[in-house]
Amino acid sequence: MSKMLTAYCMKTKEKNVPMQDAVITKTARGGYMAQGHDGKGNKMTTMLSEATALEAIGNGVAKKGW
Repeated sequence: MSKMLTAYCMKTKEKNVPMQDAVITKTARGGYMAQGHDGKGNKMTTMLSEATALEAIGNGVAKKGW
């Protein structure tokens, strides 16, 4: 079973909200960032470690954006 990416929703102030349609991108400094939405139309972004980002791409939880 694949692990779902979670993030903090700034609009609703909820923690560990499951992220849908996640796309992982690389930052200019080499970090990894996942962007998606919570299913209610609220955009979410979270920073990830390299291991977590590559695992999410490998499991099919997120798409590769670079």
